[in-house]
Amino acid sequence: MKKAMVINMTDLEEYYNKFNEEKRLNSRHGQVEYRVSMKYIHEYLEELMQKIGTDKKSDIKVLDIGAGTGRYSVALSNEGYDVTAVELVKYNLGILKQKASNVKALQGNAMNLKKLESEQFDLTLLFGPMYHLFGDEDKLKALNEAKRVTKKNGVILVAYCMNEYGVITYAFKERHVLECMKEDRFTSDFKTISHEKELYDYMRIEDIDRLNKRADLTRIKIISPDGPANYIRPFLNQLSDEEFEMFVKYQMATAERQDIIGAAAHTVDILIKQST
Repeated sequence: MKKAMVINMTDLEEYYNKFNEEKRLNSRHGQVEYRVSMKYIHEYLEELMQKIGTDKKSDIKVLDIGAGTGRYSVALSNEGYDVTAVELVKYNLGILKQKASNVKALQGNAMNLKKLESEQFDLTLLFGPMYHLFGDEDKLKALNEAKRVTKKNGVILVAYCMNEYGVITYAFKERHVLECMKEDRFTSDFKTISHEKELYDYMRIEDIDRLNKRADLTRIKIISPDGPANYIRPFLNQLSDEEFEMFVKYQMATAERQDIIGAAAHTVDILIKQST
């Protein structure tokens, strides 16, 4: 089991103060991730509306934990859903609040959502925090907090950065593999051993399964919102608009393919909080 580690939040804030999140989300690889993710978000929002017997989107309460600059929360609020957003980084939160929407935005930590009451949200997004939490214990705190604030039979979508993408991209594509091996940053079977200074932690499917078991959450399905998009960024940019739309269609069609999911940059684990 991994030892729990705590990121220096000043370092994380400094990173996001410089990192252009809006630019990433508007890039072509960011658009693939967003559009596929939204497809599944809408699918489960519609199911939840049917379950409670309403045709009013405002009857559905959505929580976006680690909301960043509000790409998901603002869009869902503008569609009519009752959306609350929690973001750790003040810089991102400021951008989110400047956008025209009815999102209830507040600063908070995914591991301790003390400002939120239990069992009040129908659908909860946990899309950013798991990237930056190190060790099972801190990730479990975030997962359990998401579970706590979600209603019984509610849905939780959790995003992770995947191990093989990190290894293939950083170690081999960017040619840091010898340095990584010298610094013991991989196990013998190339599982990433992340350190606080890197800010990102990487997962395999078995790591995600282990967390779900400890949190007593049941998987509905696990998907990849971006597939190979991050690997082929320059080639995506060369595609015509029509060709790019075909790539999005390809990723929509293959997002649930379990034979390739682990090699993607990200996965989204779709979970249900059982009533018993």
